[in-house]
Amino acid sequence: MSVNLRKVTKDDIRTVWEMQIEAFKDLLAVYQDYEMSPGAESIDKVEARFNQPWTTYFFIVAGDTDVGVIRVVDKKDGSRKRISPLWIMKEFRGLGFAQEAILAVEKIYGSDNWCLDTILQEKGNCHLYEKMGYHQTGRIDNINERMDIVYYEKD
Repeated sequence: MSVNLRKVTKDDIRTVWEMQIEAFKDLLAVYQDYEMSPGAESIDKVEARFNQPWTTYFFIVAGDTDVGVIRVVDKKDGSRKRISPLWIMKEFRGLGFAQEAILAVEKIYGSDNWCLDTILQEKGNCHLYEKMGYHQTGRIDNINERMDIVYYEKD
């Protein structure tokens, strides 16, 4: 099943935040990265990002169900566009929705000059991004004894 994107509105912020907390709670429990995990963010931080002029949040919609969210950062200044974060709700993972969402934002914003980062230890995430044409930049940041962040680009 393919997905559609629906732009998040200001009235949707609480829903986005609640979905984000739920979607990232398992990763937060494993990696305990309370400083940077989307699973530990306040609603105020999500709202502040939403209000950035270069940020657009989209619900990832399959049929009539919101299965996840993707945030696109596009400063329209020649810098790389960024996906951060992207999540699929647990009950909808493994069905190709993340891949479809990436393709959908690439139709809107173009398919080149992108960047993103993910948890190095989450091999499924790394596999997804590499399958979508992203390559590791060589930068890896150690966050704690359990977790590293790996950076990707797509030209």
